[in-house]
Amino acid sequence: MRFKFLGQNCFLFTYNGKNILSDPFYNFQKEKSGFDITAQKIDYILITHAHGDHIADVKEVLENHPDTQIIGQPEICGYFGHKNSIDINFGGSAKIDDLKISMVPASHTSSFPDGSYGGEPAGYFFRLPGKNIYFSGDTGVMADMEIFPKLFGFIDLAILPVGSHYTMCARKASFAALELLKTPRVIGCHFDTFPPITINHEEAEQHFKEKNIDFTLPKLGEEFEI
Repeated sequence: MRFKFLGQNCFLFTYNGKNILSDPFYNFQKEKSGFDITAQKIDYILITHAHGDHIADVKEVLENHPDTQIIGQPEICGYFGHKNSIDINFGGSAKIDDLKISMVPASHTSSFPDGSYGGEPAGYFFRLPGKNIYFSGDTGVMADMEIFPKLFGFIDLAILPVGSHYTMCARKASFAALELLKTPRVIGCHFDTFPPITINHEEAEQHFKEKNIDFTLPKLGEEFEI
């Protein structure tokens, strides 16, 4: 699996030729990521919750790629009323070839910018042959995290928010990674987008270094592979 950081919690995941765009918010600072929604096919939109910085560009994606399928909570799929939706809930999964995307809880809130109920916030596990990736969405530290490696197996990589204010800070995320998720590698997200979540990069990196966790604060447009 390859994936590209497009800002906040927006990533473009590519697996077996299929493109999965998470929490579309790519237009904010797209001059830095270089992302062009018209330049590639989007097969799936994966949504963790309904806040504006996670769904702002959904309609534009659908305008350019009407055959895209939305994966998310029933309330979110219902809100967009898109003909191609895979509505799942906690404990449920969506299957894309041999990739299984399983919904898990997140400790956060969820409502659309117009005040509509967005269902409960979620994270996801990407379960592919021989690898597990935890894509947490917006969350604080929660006891459920201790169950995840027991339920899904060894977590090769966790993508965790580190911006504080609305989510975990880097210190709390490093604790969750070591003590609960027991993962050796973390990629940060949900940082530096707005003033309240601007962070000190050196301090954030130090928290993970002290715990011997491989940690990356991605640059806009940076690509990764696992």
